[in-house]
Amino acid sequence: KYLSSRITGLVSPIMNSSSFLLTGFSGLEQQYPWISIPFLTIYALVLSGNCMVLHVIRTEPSLHQPMFYFLAMLALTDLCMGLSTFHTVLGILWGFIREISLNSCIAQSYFIHGLSFMESSVLLTMAFDRYVAICNPLRYSSILTNSRIFKIGLAIVGRSFFFITPPIINLKFFHYCHSHILSHSFCLHQDLLRLACSDIRFNSYYALILVIFTLLLDAILILYSYFLILRSVLVIASQEERHKSFQTCVSHICAVLVFYIPIISLTMMHRFGKHLSPVVHVLMGNIYILFPPLMNPIIYSVKTQQIRSRMLRLFSLKIY
Repeated sequence: KYLSSRITGLVSPIMNSSSFLLTGFSGLEQQYPWISIPFLTIYALVLSGNCMVLHVIRTEPSLHQPMFYFLAMLALTDLCMGLSTFHTVLGILWGFIREISLNSCIAQSYFIHGLSFMESSVLLTMAFDRYVAICNPLRYSSILTNSRIFKIGLAIVGRSFFFITPPIINLKFFHYCHSHILSHSFCLHQDLLRLACSDIRFNSYYALILVIFTLLLDAILILYSYFLILRSVLVIASQEERHKSFQTCVSHICAVLVFYIPIISLTMMHRFGKHLSPVVHVLMGNIYILFPPLMNPIIYSVKTQQIRSRMLRLFSLKIY
C-alpha cells in the first residue's frame, strides 16, 4: 500500500489523463540491468526459435503438409505475441519507457488478447488435424486440402480479432479517474477496466461471454477430440501402432498444456492471490505471455522427428 501511494504521488505531476504508468518489478529497480538479461535472452529465443520453425517449414518440401501448415500458424502467432510486448517489457527494464499513451495501450491489449484467442483457435484446429489423421486416415488428404486449410486460417484470424473489436474500441470512450497504474509491464483489457470510472458492464459481460465461447469452448472441444482419438486408438490391435498413434499427439498435448496452465494460473492468482506481492503478479503476467512462445518451438523441435532432423541439418550446414 505504501509503495502504491508513493507511486500515485509521483504519477500525478508527470502523467496526463490519457497515459498510464507501466508496472515493472517494484522494489527491484536497482537490479533492472541484471533482470533484463534473462528477459532479453527469452525474447531472443522466442524470436529466433519461431522464425526457425517457419523457415524450416517454408524451405522443406516434405513438410508441406496440413499438420505443419498448422504448426506454422502456431509459430507465427507466437512470434507476433513476443513482438507485441517486448518493447514495453524491455523498455521498463532498460529505463526507456515508464508510461504508455491510451491509444498505444488499447492497441497493445487488442493484439495481446487477439493473439491469445488465435493461439487457442490454432490449437483446436491442430486437435482436429490429429483426429482426422488418426480416426479417418484414408480421407485425411481429401478433407484437409490446401484451399480448405487457407479458409481455416482466414476463419481463425477473423474469429480471433473481429469479436474482440467492440469492447476494445469501447475502452477509448471510457473516463479513467483512478490512479493510472497498470498491474503489468503491458496493457490488458481487464487492467484498463479496473481503472475506468465509466459504466463497464458491457465490457465485463462481453469479455466473459467471449472467454466462455473461445478459450473455454476450445478447451472442451480439444478434450473431446482426444477422447475420440483415445477411443479409436484403443481398438487398434497392435501395440506398436498404438504407440505410434499416441506419439504423433505428444507435441500437441504439450503445446495445449503450455498454453492453458499459465492462463489458469494467472486467472486463479487474480481471483485468490490479491494478498501476494505485486512482483509475483508481474512475473506471472510475463510467464503467461512468454512461456508458450518460448516452449512451443522447443517442444516441436524435440518431439517432432521431421522438424528435428531438418533443424539438425540446418545447423550442420551453418557449422560447415
